Amino acid sequence: MQKRQFITMLSGAMLTGVSGLVRAQGAGTPGVTDREIKIGSTGPLSGPAAGYGAVGKAMSAWFDLVNAEGGLNGRKLKLVLADDGYSPPKTLEQSRRLVERDQVAFLAAQIGSSTGLASRSYLNNAKVPQLFVSSGSATWLDDAAKFPWSMGWLPLYTDEGRILARHILQTRPNAKIAMFYQNDDAGKDVLRGVKEVLAAAGKKLISEESHEVSDPTVDSQIVSMHASGADVLVAWGSPKATLQSLRKTHDIGWRPAIYINPSASSVPAVLTPVGLDKVKGIMSAAFLKDPSDPTWKDDPGVLAWHAFMDKYNKGAAKEYLTVLGACLGQVTVQLLKQCGNDLSRENIMRQSRRLDMDLPMMLPGLRVKTSDARPHPIPDMRIQQFDGTSWKVMPS
Repeated sequence: MQKRQFITMLSGAMLTGVSGLVRAQGAGTPGVTDREIKIGSTGPLSGPAAGYGAVGKAMSAWFDLVNAEGGLNGRKLKLVLADDGYSPPKTLEQSRRLVERDQVAFLAAQIGSSTGLASRSYLNNAKVPQLFVSSGSATWLDDAAKFPWSMGWLPLYTDEGRILARHILQTRPNAKIAMFYQNDDAGKDVLRGVKEVLAAAGKKLISEESHEVSDPTVDSQIVSMHASGADVLVAWGSPKATLQSLRKTHDIGWRPAIYINPSASSVPAVLTPVGLDKVKGIMSAAFLKDPSDPTWKDDPGVLAWHAFMDKYNKGAAKEYLTVLGACLGQVTVQLLKQCGNDLSRENIMRQSRRLDMDLPMMLPGLRVKTSDARPHPIPDMRIQQFDGTSWKVMPS
């Protein structure tokens, strides 16, 4: 097939039935006109966590694809990206600006747990949907009744921690485990999940160290954990911190089994700078396909995604964060499709709890599914391992 056919296949799958809907009325919803639906998002477009900015850019590129196909009922989708530098106070400031000045219909795909939580109360008080926050903090699910206008996106970090700990115990029952985590709600949730499973097995961490996203280096934490005698390292942090921890671990001659954050598992952005030969064998939990993995070389969804990237997100790395951004774009389009001729904020929120869909770039057997009982989109993950070239999903 030609590139255009791939793009048509993927976008067409997401837009089936849209053209037949009655032209929706904005019903006074800010950001909704006869020609446009304006959506806001916050994320670090600058600063030490700027690598995460690739998510919003890929999501915006997906909207470009949809707009080129005619949009939704003649409306073009516009994503307004606001730079928060991964700073919670700045996130709140930018969220207010998106709602009050830019007049967006809702916010989608904000980056980060502590940052997303910083604007949660404001958005709920204003009754503005805060959807698909790129976070797996347990609070998005645990506090769903208290904050009904908010919804997370990533698999819950506590679940991720449990999955990692179970895999460690299954494959290395006598492991001495050290954990290096980001000192925020996300990292603490992963830590909590790991500890829960270990405690149930009568075990505990031999060492734990935290880091701030703004830390210039994490060398001292790695050296400290090495001294503990640990033979397994869970290194859960930002792309920058993960790169530094992998590099330092190798440089000091420490060779533990290593598990890393899937959001920091990019081959071109994280692993290649460390040295692919130096990170062979590291593991991660995952829910998305790795577009560089030869396993998926003939997969229709991956081929279509490559075509999309070549045409609409030129120059961006073809890795985890851009896959994540495209998926967030697709689920947002599906949500708006389900809203039909009612684009009120209330219906946008209602339909966010009625999602049941496959995404072409999710691993087989996983799907997006929400309900009033469980308003969190992705319930599971798989363990994958880097073979020196690409990520491979391990047998369950």
